[in-house]
Amino acid sequence: MTELLSNYVAGRWQAGRGAGTPLFDPVLGTELARVDATGLDLAEAFGFARDAGGAALRSLTYRQRAGLLAAIVKVLQANRDSYYEIATANSGTVKNDSAVDIDGAIFTIGQYAKWGDALGDVRALRDGEAVKLGREPVFQSQHLQVPTRGVALFINAFNFPSWGLWEKAAPALLSGVPVIVKPATATAWLTQRMVRDVVEAGVLPAGALSVVCGSSAGLMDQLQSFDVVSFTGSADTGAVIRSHPAVAQRSVRVNIEADSLNSALLLPDAAAGSDAFNLLVREVVREMTVKTGQKCTAIRRILVPAALYDAAAEAIGAKLAGITVGNPRNESVRMGSLVSRAQLNAVREGLDALKTQAGVLHDGSARALVDADPAVAACIGPVLLGARDADAAERVHDIEVFGPVATLLPYRDLDHAIALAHRGQGSLVTSLYGADDAALGQAAVQLAASHGRVHVITPDVAQTHTGHGNVMPMSLHGGPGRAGGGAELGGLRALDFYHRRSAVQASPAVLAQLGLPQA
Repeated sequence: MTELLSNYVAGRWQAGRGAGTPLFDPVLGTELARVDATGLDLAEAFGFARDAGGAALRSLTYRQRAGLLAAIVKVLQANRDSYYEIATANSGTVKNDSAVDIDGAIFTIGQYAKWGDALGDVRALRDGEAVKLGREPVFQSQHLQVPTRGVALFINAFNFPSWGLWEKAAPALLSGVPVIVKPATATAWLTQRMVRDVVEAGVLPAGALSVVCGSSAGLMDQLQSFDVVSFTGSADTGAVIRSHPAVAQRSVRVNIEADSLNSALLLPDAAAGSDAFNLLVREVVREMTVKTGQKCTAIRRILVPAALYDAAAEAIGAKLAGITVGNPRNESVRMGSLVSRAQLNAVREGLDALKTQAGVLHDGSARALVDADPAVAACIGPVLLGARDADAAERVHDIEVFGPVATLLPYRDLDHAIALAHRGQGSLVTSLYGADDAALGQAAVQLAASHGRVHVITPDVAQTHTGHGNVMPMSLHGGPGRAGGGAELGGLRALDFYHRRSAVQASPAVLAQLGLPQA
């Protein structure tokens, strides 16, 4: 039997009591390791993190906790090569896609370390200026934010086992809140290894970071009123979390990132072959193929002027035809596999559903694989669908196929295009392509209400924009409606989730003793 990966809770490594759930190489089909959380004393795990880990972190200043993040960066950088090996084996990703997950995580931690250092040697944050409560300024109200006296539970998705952990853990640890992460079972190996390396390096106080691999059963039951939970995954599971007594009755704060039918919109001023047109084509192909389309921010709907529908279909299809698919260990392969055969089946089922209302413009699903057996590997080539009646294609605006699949949709005018984008019912990101600054600005404002991020790409930022689907720590990550209604990152705004806001009403002399950073 392969290695049973241990859980790290209550300050010690603990193996589950069961046989474990196997983790597989999605290309070769070989078993890599097993995970199991059966028999763990979850009450002890949460209590130790909440009491020992929380107290130790809160005793430090923001600058000191930023130093802990900087130390984590050094540990992860020292072990970076092993993480790439695990990502290839367990997630089936090519090197460039593994970098999005691994190097993106390290960059995010480093950025929060810099921001935290700038906050200084304080233990509470000023929230606005003091205001007088009467005619004279002798009695005032000062809002402040202090770390919540609880634990942060992360229930994460399979597609980003590295970044998904650290983009949440960085602001939590900086805020002084201990973390318990439950990675998705299918790709838990990388998360577990990173936690192991950080724990063994001894850079964090005991109880500050824990990992539970295997079933999440019972985790939500342990949450108390000052705890927080952050979930990334399906809308159905998100709804279950919102209805859990911990949230509904104990007011546990919850952040959810769920399904998202993101769009890319080419403005009417663009012509076939123009710079804006070519930028859209390039970004669509990149978003369809990076991590085999398994990104919550990937482009799912492509909105173009009706007159450019055929030209866009041809241009996108031509680039997709050059994408090699197969074993990520082969240097000629540009797109690896999905994370499992189960995910492959889900993508195929989703494709069948979309095909009832959309035609196939480019079909890479039957493409020959490089160094991979199609009977074993969870590989599928990119598929571009198209629906000439964008209004009637209801499923295209409702079903997210979490793989290398996108649908081309024509629009009549810009108002129609914006209405189609809104039909995603709330998305993480939309991207706009054009050269008319005024039109782009107006469209961005109109789309902002239903999108967490609006990414505007013009020819003058062609070489410098960060990418439609690339989540940067400086900007908000989240979205309204079906995207979950959550909010992560966004610079120091991410700390809000891990803090409690309070108002202190007192004399200016007392307020001066609160130890807040200078205004």
